[in-house]
Amino acid sequence: MWFFARDPVRDFPFELIPEPPEGGLPGPWALHRGRKKATGSPVSIFVYDVKPGAEEQTQVAKAAFKRFKTLRHPNILAYIDGLETEKCLHVVTEAVTPLGIYLKARVEAGGLKELEISWGLHQIVKALSFLVNDCSLIHNNVCMAAVFVDRAGEWKLGGLDYMYSAQGNGGGPPRKGIPELEQYDPPELADSSGRVVREKWSADMWRLGCLIWEVFNGPLPRAAALRNPGKIPKTLVPHYCELVGANPKVRPNPARFLQNCRAPGGFMSNRFVETNLFLEEIQIKEPAEKQKFFQELSKSLDAFPEDFCRHKVLPQLLTAFEFGNAGAVVLTPLFKVGKFLSAEEYQQKIIPVVVKMFSSTDRAMRIRLLQQMEQFIQYLDEPTVNTQIFPHVVHGFLDTNPAIREQTVKSMLLLAPKLNEANLNVELMKHFARLQAKDEQGPIRCNTTVCLGKIGSYLSASTRHRVLTSAFSRATRDPFAPSRVAGVLGFAATHNLYSMNDCAQKILPVLCGLTVDPEKSVRDQAFKAIRSFLSKLESVSEDPTQLEEVEKDVHAASSPGMGGAAASWAGWAVTGVSSLTSKLIRSHPTTAPTETNIPQRPTPEGHWETQEEDKDTAEDSSTADRWDDEDWGSLEEAESVLAQQDDWSTGGQVSRASQVSNSDHKSSKSPESDWSSWEAEGSWEQGWQEPSSQEPPPDGTRLASEYNWGGPESSDKGDPFATLSARPSTQPRPDSWGEDNWEGLETDSRQVKAELARKKREERRREMEAKRAERKVAKGPMKLGARKLD
Repeated sequence: MWFFARDPVRDFPFELIPEPPEGGLPGPWALHRGRKKATGSPVSIFVYDVKPGAEEQTQVAKAAFKRFKTLRHPNILAYIDGLETEKCLHVVTEAVTPLGIYLKARVEAGGLKELEISWGLHQIVKALSFLVNDCSLIHNNVCMAAVFVDRAGEWKLGGLDYMYSAQGNGGGPPRKGIPELEQYDPPELADSSGRVVREKWSADMWRLGCLIWEVFNGPLPRAAALRNPGKIPKTLVPHYCELVGANPKVRPNPARFLQNCRAPGGFMSNRFVETNLFLEEIQIKEPAEKQKFFQELSKSLDAFPEDFCRHKVLPQLLTAFEFGNAGAVVLTPLFKVGKFLSAEEYQQKIIPVVVKMFSSTDRAMRIRLLQQMEQFIQYLDEPTVNTQIFPHVVHGFLDTNPAIREQTVKSMLLLAPKLNEANLNVELMKHFARLQAKDEQGPIRCNTTVCLGKIGSYLSASTRHRVLTSAFSRATRDPFAPSRVAGVLGFAATHNLYSMNDCAQKILPVLCGLTVDPEKSVRDQAFKAIRSFLSKLESVSEDPTQLEEVEKDVHAASSPGMGGAAASWAGWAVTGVSSLTSKLIRSHPTTAPTETNIPQRPTPEGHWETQEEDKDTAEDSSTADRWDDEDWGSLEEAESVLAQQDDWSTGGQVSRASQVSNSDHKSSKSPESDWSSWEAEGSWEQGWQEPSSQEPPPDGTRLASEYNWGGPESSDKGDPFATLSARPSTQPRPDSWGEDNWEGLETDSRQVKAELARKKREERRREMEAKRAERKVAKGPMKLGARKLD
């Protein structure tokens, strides 16, 4: 039987990457990049090849191998595994880069910030303090070649080859024999008399001073260059001078050096060092301290290095959410750090946490997720959205908190392109119908209309035909004026989704009713929409061959491209709407804005039925006269917004005047030309703004009362529309987004005719009764048994 000797290098669980070793190490070790065979995770492998006649260097390398295995500290190079054979030594550590190579690469990329250097030096000094004060060991090799940087940008102390005990029980310091390393030795080592009084840390602190000089000024040419601080920051110069002083007795202990540099105004007294120190001790911090830390962290991340955010802050954020119950405070810094990740890393690290967060019942977390959805929506695939996120998000439509309902509506702009047929055309439309009909918050009803106008292109053709016209028609009857404006603009945003018959028979009658609206902003938008729809109809009338081109999108399937066009036309102005709604909520935290007398049209959830016309008419008649009696005090901000006409039409008077002046030529233009002006103006791009004082109208602006309306003299009365308290009560108000009943447009004439007929019947009845009474009086009473004679 044959036995074969096993190769220990081949069986070693780590392998070298076939490339030249990294430079920068003057000692006996060669640094190679490697990986773990099982997982492929990167590591660094220090290799020492045993050579004949180099027994002294071999003993030094074996001593370093032993030190690596026994010393464990966060600021000392972390040992993972090792291999010792007769031919070589392998030491496997975390993946690192020599400090010299790292600094050179950062200089080429734009330079290293002082914040990073301050924390790096802090780590090296802390490692020296651990060795000297806790282990009574002298490093004896502090220099650029003994410092390494990991992927998070953290500095690690290595180069343990020449370490010895400070207590003298292991013999004196080993001989280096390498000139590149001996130049960092302090001057007192040249005195062989032994009369120089020094501390056990004196030599290492001198070498630390040399390291500081090299970090800021480059390679040290000679010891005399230490007298000139060069580019060392002024806040660090006094402490640096203590390190390179000629008297070794006055060189500070590493712990005292840290204390001096951490004093207020010191080189290491900054937000970056404080953040790192907190993260190192986060497991023992109180929950209140963690909450405050994460709340303030987001403000500082922009100034922190990208590698630090990705590899140190992000794991702590994920751990804090997973095991520390940090809650919603981690969301803002989490998404901010997520910007530094690749798409693959985002899918692996952030998305699982986000999906889990959506199932949380914490309102603060839910609303922050909705507010920041645009930062991660592009990384969510459709199955995840439909099965794991949307079922949780829709609960926000039923939330009692108006702010959550509002943010839920807005989030549909981002989710709609990823929703499937059932969720988009059935489930979402059911909630939108209920919000538009029954929600007591006017801004939320307005936002629902805006959102529907922007996602209309994603709906199926049948859903668009059934929903859009009815929904926008309902919005034009809303007692909240911005909702009426949103209804008009919704028609305009989706103008390409209506047939010519719908434009003429359903949309224009609704818009014409708004030309006498109490709010001028509503009237302005209504007139503009009417001109545009009429221009479209007139163009088709002049050239019927355009009909097919104009109606090409009416029966087309849902098109994400059209959603982008609607978005460019009707921007959200998120801050404005949110701020207004939040003001309403804060002013009335327990009660809704006073709209109790406003006719509500409750619709059974998930149904699109239309109530009887007479019921709607009676309801409208009973409430029309009470419009001015409503208490609108809680909507003062909204009224101040509405007072600025340009808030809903950024084009202002100039664009309206230009459209009027060009109305004579509209028949010769393309049907789309009128709509392009709407998109250019961005009527909803400005939208809701913060309430502000009313600005005076532009020069040359005339009120409606200043025009001569056909009479002999100009009127000296006010705006004839300003005193209107309500629109005609005979206008039908459907309770659902089904087909509207337009017979009510002739209600006035029918009522007049019915009243005349009733009066005639009443007069005829009175005449007949009077004739019967006269005949009875003339003939007298009949006698019993007498025959009635003609």
